[in-house]
Amino acid sequence: MKVILNQDVFNLGEEGDVCEVARGYARNYLLPRNMAVVFNTANQAYFESRKAFIEQKKEEKRKAAMSMKERIEDITLKIPMSAGDSGKLFGSVTTATVMNALHKLGIELDKKQIDVPSHTIKMVGSYTVTVKLYEGETAELKLTVVDERKKQEAESAPARKPAEAVTAEAEASAAPEEPQAKQEE
Repeated sequence: MKVILNQDVFNLGEEGDVCEVARGYARNYLLPRNMAVVFNTANQAYFESRKAFIEQKKEEKRKAAMSMKERIEDITLKIPMSAGDSGKLFGSVTTATVMNALHKLGIELDKKQIDVPSHTIKMVGSYTVTVKLYEGETAELKLTVVDERKKQEAESAPARKPAEAVTAEAEASAAPEEPQAKQEE
C-alpha cells in the first residue's frame, strides 16, 4: 500500500516521503496515529504545495543535528555504577541509562538513536557510544563507567581533616561559649 508520511517515522522515512508499506501496518498503525495519509492525487497535490515548507524544516533539522553533534562530541559522560572488586558491574549500562544521563545534561535524545557497543556495558572502563542523528549523521560520545564506591571514596578523601585540626577547631569553638555563659548568669 502506498502512503505519504505526515511526519518523520523512524526506519521508514521523513515528512512528505511516499512509501510502500504493508496494508496492516498502514491501516493499524500509520493511519490511525495520523502519521501518514493514503497516496492519491489530492493528497499528492497537497504535499506538493507544502514542499517548500517541508524543505525548510529539513534544513533546520540538519543544522540542529550539526550543533547536537558538536555538543555530544565535546562531552565525556561519567556514569557511576555498583561494581565488584574485579570491575564487573552489578547490572549493566544500557541505552536507557545513557539517555537518562544525557537528559540530565539537557540533551534530548530518543533511546533508538543511541547505539551502545554490544547492546550493554557490563564492565568498568571507557567506551565509545554512537549516537545517530538526522540523515545518517552520527556522533561519537565518550563514556566512562566508574565504580560507585571508588568514586565516593575519592570524593570523601579530601573532605577528611587531620585529627589535630579537628581537636583544635573543637577547642576554639568551645572557648568562646564559656565566657558568654558566665555573662548571662
